[in-house]
Formats: sequence, structure tokens, C-alpha cells
Amino acid sequence: MRIIIVTGMSGAGKSSVLNMLEDAGFFCVDNLPIPLLPELIRLTVKDNPQIDKAALGVDIRSGESLSRMEEILKELKSLGYKPEILFLDCSTPVLVKRYKETRRIHPLASAGRVDKGIELEREKLSSIRKRAEVIIDTSNLLIRELKAQIDSIYIKKEPYDNFMVTILSFGFKYGIPADADLVFDVRFLPNPFYIPNLKHKTGNDREVYDYVMNSEAAGIFLKQLKEMLLFLIPNYILEGKNQLVIGIGCTGGKHRSVTIANALAEELQKTDYGLKLEHRDCEKGL
Repeated sequence: MRIIIVTGMSGAGKSSVLNMLEDAGFFCVDNLPIPLLPELIRLTVKDNPQIDKAALGVDIRSGESLSRMEEILKELKSLGYKPEILFLDCSTPVLVKRYKETRRIHPLASAGRVDKGIELEREKLSSIRKRAEVIIDTSNLLIRELKAQIDSIYIKKEPYDNFMVTILSFGFKYGIPADADLVFDVRFLPNPFYIPNLKHKTGNDREVYDYVMNSEAAGIFLKQLKEMLLFLIPNYILEGKNQLVIGIGCTGGKHRSVTIANALAEELQKTDYGLKLEHRDCEKGL
């Protein structure tokens, strides 16, 4: 039997993931006391031999029994199983926003501040996170994007890298993305805005892409940016970082930034890192 232990930060999407796995044919149980996990597996196999995959939800509500996770994992392995841990992470600002929108109470916040409860939870779950085979940061994921990742990893069984790179094009006149880790200004490149037949197109159109990339500066910039990222990313991973948001900005976020973001994404697709490409302001007016 394949056993997936679904855990992570409260509000990061654990219930949604369990629903996705259940729809995919997994036997799912949420919030079962950790000490009962081996017994549940024994009974499931005994009474339902046709069940060959299970997803078990575990979170901070398990309280002090979280400290027994290591012991329980060893017991499951002694029974011949190879439990896999899926850890759903999310940034504190996004979690705070989700709690405020849903008006739910964080399990560790009670009457206190939500952000303090989140940071306490992050500390208590740190040891489980380190053991996780898969870490998915849902801070910037839509439900359909999260489902695509779950399908890729657990249904299609495609290779997955815990480090996710998001390349985000934007327009400076609409503000710098708040979640960007690195921001690059490409307003020094030739601007298609001043070319009549390119003005109303975007970097997703071949004519605009070619116009920008045919400049010597664009080629040099892309080459050096790629080299810098290939140096930085392994060092970020060593420090425990599991995602990197790279902001590429021009004036309006339609031409140069979109072009460079597309070109950079094409280069990074040749690596083993997870990759997401997004154009924040591409469809906005001139």
C-alpha cells in the first residue's frame, strides 16, 4: 500500500489536497491521532485488501503526539510500508490574509494574534517539514495549479523538485510585486511601445519578442541573469528556501518584461527546478 501523510501549515490547503487525492482513488482520513496511524493501516489492509493507496491528514491539532511522528514512521516502515510526507507550506502574510477572509480561528492563536499562532505552528512543524519528500508552497498557487501539481506527483508519478521558481513579469507603474525575492528592471532595453505596429501587441507575440531579443543588450542580460540564478538557487536551497519569485519589470508590463520573462523561462526549463511563469500586467491597458 502506498501511504501519503499530508501535513503542513493550517490554511495552506491540506483539506483541498485530501479531497483531490480522494477523487483520485486514495483512501483518505483526516486528523486521525498520530499514535493510531499504524493500527488504521493494519485494519484497512485486513478488511479492505483492494485498497492500495491511502492519504492520511496530520496537522498541528495532533498536539503533543506530533513529537511521536518519528516513532510512528519507523513503526510503519517495520510493517513493510514506505510512508511519504507531503508538506504544504505557505507564507505568513498569505496565511494571515486567508484567516481574515474566512474569519476562522487559527488552532494556536485562540484569542491572540493570528500571525503569532502561525509562527508558533511553523516552529512546531519544522522537524516534520525537514523529513518531507515533497514540499509545495501554496502562497501563489490557484486551486487548479495546486491540483495540477498533485496530479503530476501522485497520479502521473512525474519527477518533482521541491524548489519552485516563479518568473513574474510586471509593470513598474502598477507597483513592484510584494512577494518578489529578486527584482530586475529591463527598461534599458529597446521599447516596442514606440513602434506603431508593435505598440498594441505584447511580449507573447513573436514580433515583439524578436524586436526585443534582437538587441545585443537583451542577449547579454539574459545570459548573465541565467548564470547568476544557477549560482544563487543551489545556495538558496542549502539555506532551506523552497521557492524563489523573480520579478522582471518594465514600464507597463506588456512588452520588454514579458519578453525577458518568457526567454528566461525557456532557459530555466532545461534545469530540474519546478517552474511557473506568470505575466501580471500583460493584459492591462496602455
